[in-house]
Parts: sequence; structure tokens; C-alpha cells
Amino acid sequence: MAAMIDEHDRRLLDYVRPADHRNPPPASKYDLVVIGGGTAGLVCAAGAAGLGARVALVERHRLGGDCLNSGCIPSKAMLRSARVVAESRLGAAVGVPSSSEPDFPAVMRRLRVKRADLAPNDSAQRLASLGADVFFGSASFSGPQIVSIASPENDRERVELRFRRAVIATGSAPSVPPIAGLAGTPFLTNETVFEVAERPDALIVIGAGPSGCELAQAMARLGTRVTMIESGDRVLPREERDAGALVKGRLCQEGVDVRLNTQVAAVRWVESRFAVQDGATLISADALLVASGRSPRVGDLGLDAAGVRYGSEGVIVDDRLRTTNARIYAAGDVCSKFKFTHAADAMARIVVRNALFFGRARVSSLVIPWCTFTSPEVGRVGQTGEEANGAQAITVALSSVDRAVVDDATDGFVRVYHRQGRIVGATVVAPDAGEIVSAITIAMRCGAGLGDLSSAVFPYPTLSLALRQAGDAYRRGALTPGVRRALQYYFRVFR
Repeated sequence: MAAMIDEHDRRLLDYVRPADHRNPPPASKYDLVVIGGGTAGLVCAAGAAGLGARVALVERHRLGGDCLNSGCIPSKAMLRSARVVAESRLGAAVGVPSSSEPDFPAVMRRLRVKRADLAPNDSAQRLASLGADVFFGSASFSGPQIVSIASPENDRERVELRFRRAVIATGSAPSVPPIAGLAGTPFLTNETVFEVAERPDALIVIGAGPSGCELAQAMARLGTRVTMIESGDRVLPREERDAGALVKGRLCQEGVDVRLNTQVAAVRWVESRFAVQDGATLISADALLVASGRSPRVGDLGLDAAGVRYGSEGVIVDDRLRTTNARIYAAGDVCSKFKFTHAADAMARIVVRNALFFGRARVSSLVIPWCTFTSPEVGRVGQTGEEANGAQAITVALSSVDRAVVDDATDGFVRVYHRQGRIVGATVVAPDAGEIVSAITIAMRCGAGLGDLSSAVFPYPTLSLALRQAGDAYRRGALTPGVRRALQYYFRVFR
């Protein structure tokens, strides 16, 4: 399963780590120095440079970060191919029999094409065109207002960038659990799985969070025998229990062997195969994917020299994303529990306002949704379940939504939590749940309530009609016996 390097990889690198790039001579002082060229860093650098600030961005590896290179873009490209396979296998049920089989190398080739197609948005050329200085190398603070960069060619060659403000946007890395023998094996993470050249016959996935579930389902659909091991008692532990149960049911239906409440005791690599000790059972596979969460990248940044506090959860920031050094801010995975591309983008915009223009924007004002892109998808925003602290819940089963019935997609629901009609959160389990939860996010951000959803006009037949049904259910609930008696009296008088 060696990594593939082809013309699409080379085209990607031409944008995100061009071989002919030379670090520019540093300016005497920068308005903003950005450490990290992922989503948060790129948005900070492009936004500030576009406004006329003197900006430097430092990236250790590739521009685009996790999202472009090993996260959102390649994973969703793979999921798209896997979804076509799943749909083709259901063809007979809708009168369109199909016997198509996946071509794994073609799937991976398309993934690399799409990644390279989107790379210009994150490229060194684009940043330079906006006026930002792009430096490749390892950055660390050598003082409260100085960033030192080690040359990629020679670690002892360093340049210093002096700044008025700086932002730490180094993102996160895959967490590796302390399993005996694991460190000595060629296991995969999200940073390496999309470089696999050949489809593994058997794959073990450790972790049943969003990445683990998405990749387990995709690989099973593409023809791999998948075993998913989770130490907890459910998949998607951050989501509501019945949402996770629906996803688990679909995974099992599609051939994934899901093992919950299971600890991996040891891992061995013998004759090009993995042997995973699962309790008293030994599981063998030719690939192992570790998907057990992410950890903030704070090592080797010289944060102590800059007076920046940090811990196991990352860089410590206040509600305006300032660190304990008031001249230095942080954004994205390195400082937030919301480890999503869209959250990093939103936080970066707050940093630009607050760091350069004495703004007072607060991260607590954001309404941040997220979505797990399994089939069905699981979307969530705000407070749900026990977090909702006594809020009322209205659940609309997809089996009552006409479009879901027509599409044979009735395994799911839309659940909205509210306090006297004001929406405080929602969970959606459905095809395109991310689109539906986005509509709920807008309603929450704009102060719209369930009554407004009832009054809104949605196109028929769509899954989004479940939102109006939730609004209608709320209004029916407001029709108390006293109100009903008053209405009966009204109709008797004016009949």
C-alpha cells in the first residue's frame, strides 16, 4: 500500500509547497505574523493582507493544512465515490438494477484530482498576490514580539520576524493512543490514509468518532472488510444516543463489524499484516487506521518565551481569542474544542477584527453547527440532549416526511430543542443533514423561533419540510384546553 505520487500530487505541491519558492527578505516589522497555513491561518493572512496590513505567514509543511491535504477535501471526495457504490447496490429496489463494482485506484485518482483542483485557493501564489510574505520553515517564538524561522534546508539558518500582532494557527494532529506495540507499526491516520495506492482486503479502525465512522463506511462500500473497535458503549459519542444508534445500524447493515466496549490491548506487525489483540480475540488485517481524535499542535513553538500559556487542550485564549500575551492571538484547532474547518474560518475572522482594529468580537457569540458525513448524515447545532437543561424537544420522524418516503430514506429524524419557542439546539439524522442543520443555524443566529418555521414556505417535496412540521407541532402544543375553549366560544358567537 505504498503512497502514490503522480501528476496530480505534483500539481498540488506546485501550489501548496512549490519547489522553486524562496523565502522573501523579512520586513522590518509586520502588522500580523501568522504561524500555520491551514484554514485559520490562511483566512487571517488573506483577510489582513487584503485590508492593506503588512502580513507574514509561516508554514512548516504544506499550505492548506488538514482540510485540503488530508481532511475535508479528500475525505468527502472518497465518500462521494462510496455513496455512488451504495446507491448502485440499491438500484433494484427502485427499478434500476446495477452490477457496478468500485475501481479503487480510480477512486483515489479522482480524490487527488479534486484536491489539486481546489489547491489554488490556498496557494503561495494567491497569498503573494494579496501582498502577504510567505515563509516555509519551522516557526517558534524567541520573545514576546519576535518569531524565529528555521530554514527548511538548514535548521541552523534562521530569520526573525518582528510583529505588532501575531496569531497561532497551527491546528491539530491525530491523537495516537498508548497501545502496546502500536508505535512500531505502519498504521494509518487521516494524514496518510488518502495516499494509499491499493485497496486493503481487511482494515481495522480504532475509534468510532466522526472520522472513524466515515472512513469505515466508505472503505466497506469500496469492498474492504472493516472491523471498527471502540472503547466506549456507542458510536459517535458526542452525538445523541439514538443518532449514534442509527449510524451503527447502517454500518452493520453494510458489513462493518462494530465492536463496542472493547479495549485494544496490543498491536503487532507480522509479515506485512497487523495482529490486533481485542480482549481474548486476535484480529488480523493488512491495514490499521487510528481514528481516536485530535490533539492541538503546541510543541516546539517557544510559547514560554512569548508568555503564552497552554495546556493539554491547546493554547489558552479568552473570549476575544487573545492569549496571555495580549499581542498574540490564536484561532482554530489549536485553541478550540470545535475542531472544524468552518469554526476555524469563523474564529480567524474574529482575530482579524480584534487584533488589527481593536475589535471586541467574541467567539461565544458564534453559533457553530457540525456534521458527520456518514449515511445517514448526522448534523448538530447548539444544545441537545442533557446539555439542553430541561428544554422541550420536538422530534419529527423522517417516516412522516413525504420526500423521505419517496427516497426510501426514512431512517432518521429532525429534533429541535426549544424554550418557549426559542430554538436552542437541534440534531438531524438524514440525507443532507448538514444542509438542514444549516437552516436551523441561521434561524438561531437571527433569533427566529419555531413559530417562524411554521410560517415559512418550504419547497415541496423536500426534506426541509420537516422543519415546518416541527414548527406546526409547536403551535399545536400551544393550543391549550383554555385556548381551545376560547376559540370554540368565538366560533359560536360569530357563526
